Formats: sequence, structure tokens, C-alpha cells
Amino acid sequence: MASFVTEALVLRVFDFGESDVVVHLLTPEIGRLVAIAKGAKRSRKRFSGALDFFNRLRVQVDQRPLRPMARLEHAALLHAFQELRLSPSRFALGCYLLELLGRLAPEGGQRGDMQRLFAFATGALSTIAKREPDLRLRALLELRALDALGFRPELGHCVRCGKELGPAGEVAFHVADGGALCGACALRIEGLLRVHLGTLRALEQGLRLPAERLDRLTFPDGALREARRLLARFTRFHLGIELRSERVLEEILSAAESRARPMDSGALQEGART
Repeated sequence: MASFVTEALVLRVFDFGESDVVVHLLTPEIGRLVAIAKGAKRSRKRFSGALDFFNRLRVQVDQRPLRPMARLEHAALLHAFQELRLSPSRFALGCYLLELLGRLAPEGGQRGDMQRLFAFATGALSTIAKREPDLRLRALLELRALDALGFRPELGHCVRCGKELGPAGEVAFHVADGGALCGACALRIEGLLRVHLGTLRALEQGLRLPAERLDRLTFPDGALREARRLLARFTRFHLGIELRSERVLEEILSAAESRARPMDSGALQEGART
């Protein structure tokens, strides 16, 4: 492949030498791509301030077999997702998703799969831009990211025997196997997560709903705690490391949740007195 033009989402940018910039991109054509923008710090005409994370671009890339890195020849800004820079929680969740995609998105993936992944990434940023994130939205977008990346956990059937789970109660989830286990298959297996079937059903629904309707899906506190614990273990298993943005995101969203709860309680008490 030589020179080609594609849309791209900027995942990461860092300086390289005195005038160059290295850019990590997610494209709908070939997935993740690392390219060097020669002279980017000096050239306003070719890049015009477009090389910043969250930015959706139209880029021209020159990729040749003998070069150690592709060259970014030109970039034009299509959308900046500026709303993600207006609040700490939006910014933190956006950064977490970009880092997750940067770690797990393949280089040179199948075009159809990469188009689906790119559509998820841009759609997720649009969802964050439209509403203030909370712990529920973070869990649902993390699950949908894993699905788009090809790591969707099995939530409705036993991952070993294929038997449908149900109708209710507590079941087991085995991270290494990638899904839930029925009672028979869970016998004598160590390292299982116990989770209620209702939590798995809610997560399944979170995968089926259109992004614009995710705010209609509610999680009881216990189910949300189970979902977050399951997703944390499952994501870490595939990553192998803790992402730098994860701890910051957790602190920001947990603090926001703690501030909101006393207000909700006070409002209920006030309503009871009137």
C-alpha cells in the first residue's frame, strides 16, 4: 500500500525530535496506524492544528514496506469533539476509551471489522459529548468497546456447554473462559466471579440498545457494582496492565457519584416534609 486517504480518529500524539510529531490513529480502513508527521510543528498548511487527541480527521497517509513508520502527509479537521474538554468526567472517560482502543485495536484488521470499530469509537465520543458521564455510562461504554474490539463476553449462555442460563438467581463468570458458566460446568473451577443473572441480563440489554437510548437503562446499585467488578476483571485480563487513565477516571466518577447521593437523599427528605 502506498499513498491513501481515509478518515481517522486521533488516539495519541507525542513530539518526536525538534519538528516532527508521531500520531496514533484509528482508521476505518486498516484499524490502528502509527504515523510520523514530518515538520508538523512548523507546517500550518499541511496540518493546521488538527493533530490533537479526540479529533476526527481526513488524512493522507503514505505507507511503504521499507519504511519503519507510515508518513502522515496531510490532515484536515472534520470534528473536534470539543465538548469532551468542558468537564473533568467527560475528558477522563474520553481519554480512557482512547487508551483502551490504542492498546487493543489491531493493526491491519479486516475492513468490515475496522469500520464497525471506527463507528463505535466516534459514536461513543458523541455519546459522552451529549451527557455528563456517570459510573453506569462508563460500564456500558466499556462493554460496548470490548464488543467492538472482538472481546465480547458471553452473557446469556454457558461458555463451555452452550446451555442457556436462567431463569434467575446467582451464576458464575469465568474471566479466562470469556463468559458465564452454568452450575454443572462451574463445579470444581477456581477463580470464579459470582454474579446475579439480572446483572448479566442488564449488560446484554446494554449491548442491544442504540447508543442514544442508553440513558433509559437503569442498574440497581448492587447490579452496577457487580457489572463494574466483572468488567474490570475482564478488561484487565485482555489488557494485561492497568491503563494510566483508569485510576483518574475512577476517582472522578466516584467523587461525582458521592456528591450526588447526599443531594438526592436531601431532596427525598424535603419532599417527605412537604
